[in-house]
Amino acid sequence: MMHGFLPISREEMDSRGWDRVDFVYVSGDAYVDHPSFGAAIITRTLEAYGYRVGIIPQPDWKDEKSITLFGEPRLGFLVSAGNMDSMVNHYSVSKKPRKTDAYTPGGATGKRPDYAAVVYGNLIRRVYKKTPVILGGIEASLRRMAHYDYWSDKLKRSVLLDSGADLISYGMGERSIVEIAQALEAGIDVKDLTFIPGTVCKVKSLDSVYDALVLPSFEQLKEDKLNYARSFYTQYCNTDPFSGKRLVEPYGAHLYVVQNPPSLPLTQEEMDAVYAYPYMRTFHPSYQKYGGVPAISEVKFSLTSSRGCFGGCNFCALTFHQGRIVQARSHESLLKEAESFIKDKDFKGYIHDVGGPTANFRFPACEKQLKAGVCKDRQCLFPRPCRNLRADHKDYTKLLRKLRNLPGVKKVFIRSGIRFDYLMADKDDTFFRELCEFHVSGQLKVAPEHVADQVLLRMGKPENSIYQAFAEKYARINKALHKDQYLVPYLMSSHPGSTLTEAVKLAEYLNRTGHMPEQVQDFYPTPSTISTCMYYTGVDPRDMSRVYVPVNPHEKAMQRALIQYRDPKNHKLVAEALKKAGRTDLIGYGRHCLIRPEHAAKKTADGKMAGKQGAVGRTSGKSGKKKAIRNVHRKKGK
Repeated sequence: MMHGFLPISREEMDSRGWDRVDFVYVSGDAYVDHPSFGAAIITRTLEAYGYRVGIIPQPDWKDEKSITLFGEPRLGFLVSAGNMDSMVNHYSVSKKPRKTDAYTPGGATGKRPDYAAVVYGNLIRRVYKKTPVILGGIEASLRRMAHYDYWSDKLKRSVLLDSGADLISYGMGERSIVEIAQALEAGIDVKDLTFIPGTVCKVKSLDSVYDALVLPSFEQLKEDKLNYARSFYTQYCNTDPFSGKRLVEPYGAHLYVVQNPPSLPLTQEEMDAVYAYPYMRTFHPSYQKYGGVPAISEVKFSLTSSRGCFGGCNFCALTFHQGRIVQARSHESLLKEAESFIKDKDFKGYIHDVGGPTANFRFPACEKQLKAGVCKDRQCLFPRPCRNLRADHKDYTKLLRKLRNLPGVKKVFIRSGIRFDYLMADKDDTFFRELCEFHVSGQLKVAPEHVADQVLLRMGKPENSIYQAFAEKYARINKALHKDQYLVPYLMSSHPGSTLTEAVKLAEYLNRTGHMPEQVQDFYPTPSTISTCMYYTGVDPRDMSRVYVPVNPHEKAMQRALIQYRDPKNHKLVAEALKKAGRTDLIGYGRHCLIRPEHAAKKTADGKMAGKQGAVGRTSGKSGKKKAIRNVHRKKGK
């Protein structure tokens, strides 16, 4: 096997002595040969099975010649919009264009189209009428069936139909892409590949489709949003590779989109093999003149220890993409990769992360999941931890100890997120203590998301009391360790279920604790999440109950402003929100008040009353952070 980057030009293909490639991989991202990038994993997997792969990163979608770089591939085109959905990559939640693209050389924008999977698929199909086209990546995976599209504010068909592609390889694609390649190699027509797990195909007849659940037709979905809610939840309940059913979505009388059950999870040995491929671990050298590809900076010295997540947050698409069964690499595999960091001239002694979707998940939630799959009608952690849950951090603790004891390693960070309710469910505090002692550098980022239980219920997050218990325990452990470390909670505004009343409750909590969030995430309705289904339909698909949904941009602005009520720019919005919520008692000079009356606020803004912030004294810098964390964890009477 040749080492080095896979070819991205005909010259590089010729230098390998190839006259043709088996597959052309078209990507919306620049070419970064690192296992944090899906394109790298899929292309290296195919290479390991003996296939020749050429890569066309970020082709000019306005020029058909850009897709002919390697000529017609022997077996087919593989198409991905990139590591992110192209619309999320391009636009903020307010639908304003983003100023940078971390997956493009130099961070430049405009190098990929909107709805990239559809555009690339049609570009290829215009040039190569009969060559197999297989979609993959997160954009295609989460748009594999009819889906609500936030940016156009309408229900869209399966991306398989609009792209002109033949198949979708959804979820984690190592198994399905090899099966597809081997079937095409054997001479099977791509139109007959209707049976591979982890794929979506289209058929004109259901004569050869067995044991399938037939969902409402696309026309029925458009006619009634409740039909969409029911259909979506059926899909959600069939994302498990062991128990998931084959699903059929009709489009008219003679066209059906068929989703086969997901691929089986990789074994530990298979995971180790995937991460041992000869990745170059950086961007293609042709990008050096642009300053490289920004996205590599955070992941270059990070370790992916696991996949899958049984956390079940409703606003997260991981259930649809990676699934709920956690798969993990061995200690030996991770240590070997970490040792390769130490040899890198750019390594400064800091491993940036050891984790995955959730850092402290290292094995399936319970023993039965690898035999019978996950439960369809219950969650592992929500609303309370299941009695069968294995809340155990011993393996993760041992792994972190080994990593931080490697010669040349100064610090091992955990940045991919700790699930605090899972941590609290573990009766052994060893990991919690070592987390605070060795793996936090001043602050720990966690995601309570909100404090109102009505909103947390819709989010699929634990009750606020669990976060409060975690915060208090975190403070106690740090005090015992003589460390001055604080929590940085991620908070979300305007999630379905959040009225102005709940938004005000969150602001009051921030006032009491002294926390001042610098960043707030508005709820972003991305494809294929329960929360997005709520946003579109106005019901919770789990029980079909009605849900209040803040969709008006002005109301969303008010909810966001309430979380950052101390910012003088937000005064008018906060005042309006408090009046609408019937909470003018929070406008005044008392400690419980969020803002001052308008005339007093104007004087403060003019600098005539500087330093008199009323409700909570303004804090800044390091001393401000220390004061904020003390306020977060103070107790009554203390």
